[in-house]
Amino acid sequence: MGYGDIMQVEMSGASSKTSRQDKLEYDGVRASHTMAQTDARRMEKYKSFINNVAEKHDVDPAVIAAIISRASRAGNVIFNTNPPGWGDNYNGFGLMQVDKRYHEPRGAWNSEEHIDQATEILVNFIQLIQKKFPSWSTLCLTAGAIAAYNTGDSRVESYESVDSRTTGKDYSNDVVARAQWYKKNGF
Repeated sequence: MGYGDIMQVEMSGASSKTSRQDKLEYDGVRASHTMAQTDARRMEKYKSFINNVAEKHDVDPAVIAAIISRASRAGNVIFNTNPPGWGDNYNGFGLMQVDKRYHEPRGAWNSEEHIDQATEILVNFIQLIQKKFPSWSTLCLTAGAIAAYNTGDSRVESYESVDSRTTGKDYSNDVVARAQWYKKNGF
């Protein structure tokens, strides 16, 4: 990834609140890895889309897969909504939950076009976080951009509190840990 090696980012993984969604009796990196593995079979159907978009935007495909895992459980939690593809009280759309309040969703909820749009949003947040924190390393920028993808760049205040205003207060930590699992397992 042009924005740092996701395997070098140190994160704490999922909070107990996030891990309880899967009825796990543990949290942290182990929980994030378990949830990524749970989503792996569903993720396979999107692998070619993910790889195409990752190459286009110079983003690690494991990061895209991890956001898909966290945001929609590889489509599992939004498949049966009416209409399909909506989450977050019908504000988030698609596998990567593009927020309609800030972006006009493009493509079908499970399409390459959607993944492309969401990855463009992530790349934009990488650039915004880089401007906001020019002294941050590429590894910190990656974690900060993932947090900003969830909560907006104005709500990322420091690396030490990168997740203080994200969903579950663990979005970046969890996504990075999931991405590390996907990277180790073929994404």
